[in-house]
Amino acid sequence: MEHSEKRKINCRECIYYYITWDTGNPYGCRAMGFKGKQMPSITVFNSTGQSCMLFEKKIKNRSNS
Repeated sequence: MEHSEKRKINCRECIYYYITWDTGNPYGCRAMGFKGKQMPSITVFNSTGQSCMLFEKKIKNRSNS
């Protein structure tokens, strides 16, 4: 298993992550087009055995510092 497959993904830092209005499935991923009861990265890992390959880190706006 490659190192990248074991990489822990924090969905809250991804541009595709969102919180839904669905109380039964509160966590969503726009890139993969699904929502669920657990973080999308956990669902992806449990389904494929690999870390999410679509993760893109959010860029923080530093102009408001």
